[in-house]
Order: sequence, then structure tokens, then C-alpha cells
Amino acid sequence: MSLSQVLNVCPKGASLVAATGRRNVGRISTLLLSSSVGQQCNASATSSSVLLSADPLVFSANGTSNSRSMSTRCVTVDNINPAIKLMEYAVRGPLVIRAGVIEKELEQGAKKPFTEVIRANIGDCHAMGQQPITFLRQVLGLVSYPPLFDDKSIPEDAKQRARDILKGCKGGSVGSYTDSNGIEVIRQHVAQYIQDRDGGIPSDPANIILSAGASGGIKVLMSLLRCPIDGKKPGVMIPIPQYPLYSATIAEFEMEQCGYYLDEANKWGLDIAELKRSLAEAKTKCAPRILVVINPGNPTGQVLSKENIQEIIKFAHQEKLVLFADEVYQDNVYEKGSQFHSFKKVLMEMGAPYNTMELCSFMSCSKGYMGECGIRGGYAEIVNLCPDVKAMLLKCISAQLCPTTIGQACMDVVVHPPRKGEPSYELFMKEKTAVLESLKVRAEMVAETFNSIEGFSCNPVQGAMYAFPQIRLPAKAIEAAKKAGQAPDVFYAFQLLEQTGICIVPGSGFGQRPGTYHFRTTILPQPAKLKEMLGKFRSFHEKFLQEYK
Repeated sequence: MSLSQVLNVCPKGASLVAATGRRNVGRISTLLLSSSVGQQCNASATSSSVLLSADPLVFSANGTSNSRSMSTRCVTVDNINPAIKLMEYAVRGPLVIRAGVIEKELEQGAKKPFTEVIRANIGDCHAMGQQPITFLRQVLGLVSYPPLFDDKSIPEDAKQRARDILKGCKGGSVGSYTDSNGIEVIRQHVAQYIQDRDGGIPSDPANIILSAGASGGIKVLMSLLRCPIDGKKPGVMIPIPQYPLYSATIAEFEMEQCGYYLDEANKWGLDIAELKRSLAEAKTKCAPRILVVINPGNPTGQVLSKENIQEIIKFAHQEKLVLFADEVYQDNVYEKGSQFHSFKKVLMEMGAPYNTMELCSFMSCSKGYMGECGIRGGYAEIVNLCPDVKAMLLKCISAQLCPTTIGQACMDVVVHPPRKGEPSYELFMKEKTAVLESLKVRAEMVAETFNSIEGFSCNPVQGAMYAFPQIRLPAKAIEAAKKAGQAPDVFYAFQLLEQTGICIVPGSGFGQRPGTYHFRTTILPQPAKLKEMLGKFRSFHEKFLQEYK
């Protein structure tokens, strides 16, 4: 977090900087990020003393050192892992911290031009009003509390799913450790799901690793390739814009980020010429090893065509890159004519030599129609990995013991839902269809509304859960942002939050072409709330243009 970002969370932080000096900026960032400070660092504070007293072991109210000074600490910001200090995760960055502060202020009766904060910054489905899928929660309830098997209102197919899961658990309890790569029967169900999805192309349960969301699988597999080549850092090619998990993990692992720009003029498509440009540039400073593709796209919402995927596979094969296919939004395709194609299926259908390439693909229970973000279930399928390398991978994940069993159970329901003829099938399909149809309506609503606002341009939300519109900001607004020490899109987003309560993520948090400004918003608020949010957005933007024209 930069100094300007810190001060944007809480303007009172300026006094703290004066009191402690610039060398402690990392310490200040840590204070501001802590929940205790987050609750106190607000506009109603009359002085910086509240912030300064947040950690009484370090600062007194007047900013002087207490008896136990920072110099006596064994761990300071100067001797922690430097890679951690470089990490940034925009989705939960300064704007979100400020949004939390505003929520506390509203709870305490503060008067604002709005009555609630609308968190459009993150793809948290249930937090935005989506209801859980009944069958899924019934199974999770059963495996968590077996006396529910006596409840006659719970259908038999849900009970059978739960029995199968518990049978795979040691002692018949989800409270026990599982195999490090996950419960065997669930891995078998995942493999069958992939095989059915891909038209019968075989999937081996031995190639499945269950994880804490897709993020867990992505991080462990990226760590496997964290090895210098001929004295050069390993490089990871990621799309720009990208999901900040990747840039944060690359920084944490001290790898090299190699960005390739998506083509905004072509619905955020992936251009092979741009991949070649990015790779040539990357080779001057690192040894590129991984090519990450997010399909459907986050934050851009694009869905890649089969032909585009074939071109990407050929490129990765020619350049000897390991493909990471982030496919967590595979159920979220809305635009007419768009269709999800898995990298695994396309790669195998292309035949030799492409069907022997190393491919890691990822799926999660956090997105799709399920939206079970907090349960943390996911899987990775690893294709064509050397057996010796796979043994090293399994050794690596064994040190983490096992992914959460409830997350594994959730993933089991996702890949093994009610079948036609089973008691829960009709309700399950009704709920699933309703969620996806509603998301389709909201995807269209968001794109159409933004394209009707002066200075906005928004590609169709073909899939996923986000829009990433471009905004053309007046010169006076850009100058005002510069004076405030903020990027122009960050300045705009903070103004939006303070005046409307709408929390978005500036495009600079995901990456964007120089000289362009964007933001990411989810399409997740329920239809009535989304309509209200977009109306507030329009009104704010019209006033913003008037102020800075």
C-alpha cells in the first residue's frame, strides 16, 4: 500500500506521518489495515490521537514512543519478508477499508447522503442477497450434523449424497483429516463431472486435487514452478486487466509478472500478436514459465471462442509454457452465441502434439449458480504432469494436511447434483435456472446502463459476474486527482463512495492500458437494488462532470 493510499483511507493519517516519519509508512499501513483502527479512523475523529493510540505498546496519544518502543520489537516492518510488503490485493484495498469505516459511521448515526454501503467491489453472491441452493445446504447440514438423517423433510437423495461423503471420511466424520489431495470419492465425482462436461474425454481422479477454493490450487501449483532458470526469475504471463490474486501471488513468491493486454476493442479478446509482444519483452528480464488465461474473464466478463483457445494452446506449446486455465465461471455464460469451452477439451481434441501439454485447470464452488464463497471449496485438474513432479506436488500439499472437509463436501454437490428422476431434481433445477437467468438479466442491465451514460463505454458482459467499463475523465478531474496524490480512477472511485455509498474497484487495481481509466463492478446486487445502484451511479456521474467540466 502506498503512502497516498494510506492517507486516502483516513485523511487523519497525515498527522501520523508527521509524527512518526516516512520510514514507518509500512507500520502506518498496518495500523490502518487493522480492524481496531478501521473502526476508529473516521471522519468524525477530531484529531489524530485516536489513530495514534490504536497500538498503545508503540505510540502514545501525542505520537511519542511508549516505554516499550518499536526498537525493542523482534519483528518490525523492516525485518519481515519484503515480498509481503510488495503484495497488493485491490479487491480488498483502501476503498474497501474506507467502506467498512463508513458502515460503522452509519451504524453510529452519522448523517450521509445515503443510508447504506453497496459493496459492488467483490463477487460475494450471498452477501448481495442470493439465496443458497436448497439441496446443497441440505447435504452440508447432514454431513455436519448426522442426527438430521432422522428428519423426514429432507429428501432421500440428499441423505444418500451425505452418506457417500461420510463413508469416505475417517471415523465417518467431517471432523477428521482427509487425504491431502482430498476425499477419494469426491475426487472420483470431480473426474466424472469433467468427463461428462467434456463429452467423454477421460479424466483421472489421480489428477484431481481438492483445494480451499480455486485460489488454494492456483497458489500451490504456482509455487511448484518457483524456480530460477539459468539465473533468471521464473515469469508468469497474466492478462491485463487481471484478477489481483495472480499479481499478489507472483509478488509473494518473488516471481516476475509478465502482463499481456486484452483487446478491449474486440470484447476483451485475447490477441496472439499481443501474447508474442509480451513474451518477447518478458524474456529480457525473466524466464517465462506459466501462461494464465481466465475464461470466462475476471474482471472483463469475456468468453473465449473455441478458435481463440486453439490459438492460445498453439502459442503455449510453441513457447513451452505451462497453461493455467482459470475456469471458475464456467457456469456463468449469458450472451447469446457465447459458449464455454474448457481448455482440457479443446487441447485433447486438437490431438498430437498438443494433447501431451501440461495443463492445470481450476474450478470453485464460490461462483457459478452456487456462490458459496465462504465455504472455500475448489479443485484443480493437472494434466500430463511428469510423475516425479506430481510426487513432489503431493509432498508439498501434504504439509498443509488437507483442505476443509465442508469445502470438499460442497464441491461434491456441485459436481454431483441431483439427477433427473431423483426427489430433489426439480427444485434444484428451478433454483439453479432462476439464479443464472437473473444474472443474465442483470448483465444486460449493467452494460446497457453504462453505455447510456456520457463518457462511459462498456463491453457486453458475456459471462462471469463483472463489468469493466472504461470512463473518460475530464482534464480538470485528472488534475484534481493529481493534486490529491491519487490515480484518476482511484479519485473517481473515492468520490463515488463518499457521495453515494457505492464501493467499486478502480481499474488500476487490475491493470489497464496507460492513459485509460476503468473500474470493476459486480452485477450481483439483486435486480431492484442493482437498478437503484445504477440510478445513483448516473446521478453521481452527471454531477461529477458538471463539477469538473
